[in-house]
Amino acid sequence: MNSKGTTERGNKELLKAREYIGLGKIEGPLIFISNTHPIGYNEIIECIDSEGNIRPGMVLETSTEVVVAQIFEGTSGLRIPDTKVRFQGEPLKIPVSKKMLGRVFNGLGKPIDGGPPEKGEEELSVNGMPINPTSRKYPRDFIQTGISAIDGMNTLIRGQKLPIFSGNGLPHNELAAQIARQAKIRGTQTEFAVVFAAMGVKHDVARYFIRSFEETGVLENVALFLSLADDPSIERLVTPRTALTLAEYLAFYENMHVLVIMTDMTNYCESLREISTIRGEIPSRKGYPGYLYSDLAEIYERSGMVKDSDGSITLLPILTMPNDDISHPIPDLTGYITEGQIVFEREMYARGIYPPIAGLPSLSRLMKDGIGEGMTREDHPHLASQLFAAYSYVKDVRNLASVIGEEELTPLDHTYLEF
Repeated sequence: MNSKGTTERGNKELLKAREYIGLGKIEGPLIFISNTHPIGYNEIIECIDSEGNIRPGMVLETSTEVVVAQIFEGTSGLRIPDTKVRFQGEPLKIPVSKKMLGRVFNGLGKPIDGGPPEKGEEELSVNGMPINPTSRKYPRDFIQTGISAIDGMNTLIRGQKLPIFSGNGLPHNELAAQIARQAKIRGTQTEFAVVFAAMGVKHDVARYFIRSFEETGVLENVALFLSLADDPSIERLVTPRTALTLAEYLAFYENMHVLVIMTDMTNYCESLREISTIRGEIPSRKGYPGYLYSDLAEIYERSGMVKDSDGSITLLPILTMPNDDISHPIPDLTGYITEGQIVFEREMYARGIYPPIAGLPSLSRLMKDGIGEGMTREDHPHLASQLFAAYSYVKDVRNLASVIGEEELTPLDHTYLEF
């Protein structure tokens, strides 16, 4: 055992010793290194400029001719002839522990709240632990958010991934903060935590979330990962993975119920498109890379429940639909991966309704297995069905009224319109 451990440490140190001087070329946040030894995908590098400053990065592409790596802090000031690149021989890892709750980190997992660096109980790869489908446990436990449109008609279930499709200017940030403050699982003694990841948000939005959690006293149960709008766009690609790494530790090491809220996934996808364009990849729909679906699935599928474990990860990704277009590639592909969606409607918001959740387009596919007698209310399934039927009928009545006029409608139709 000791001999094996010594050998592994020796191999690791040997891999870390690989250092190259000079770059092939620099394009945006990417560097190209030629004629290297075999390099691992997602391997961490240290990029050292002529003044000795170290910038971390990650390998995006590796082949026998060239290695492409992204630099988290940007490539400004790097010179092709004298820049050194040191390969670390391992993927990006972050220290994780329960003490990270109540703190604020950047997208790479480094504290930005003025506190000391996090030592961590474990050091885990941000690429995550794929959950074997046969070891998954079917989600059935009701999560109470305190928002009637969600609890009543689009019930959130523990271990579910339920996205919120919003639009620019709609109150998705307010809803996200409200869910983080109010969410709880009834009838269980297991600890509940929230991991919040924000990608490409403005400074005032970041301050809003921090202030909201501090004022309501829930910050001690929340870990925030903030990648701001003026941070390198490349950092947004790491932020959701960093947040989910902590969530996996809390759920499967500490047996906690973890709610992961991620906003805004549209900013994440825009960064993915930007990097793909710089790399010269062939674009797919609307310029996004062809692997957008698999990349999103890699993130979303890290949620769920595992047999023989009391912990769970419930995922609420929030995305703003460009031009309120639900057929846009980002919401379209997200809908294929997740178990439903909550859709915001601009018309309802204009009428002063909060949250402006549209009844008919919204859906929770796991709702039927987590409501009813012994879980929520005995009449919950019937009530939800009647509400959906009423919304559907109102849509028909409005179409009819546009043809014959409201004065020709029956008293019952007028009642539905008022509803």
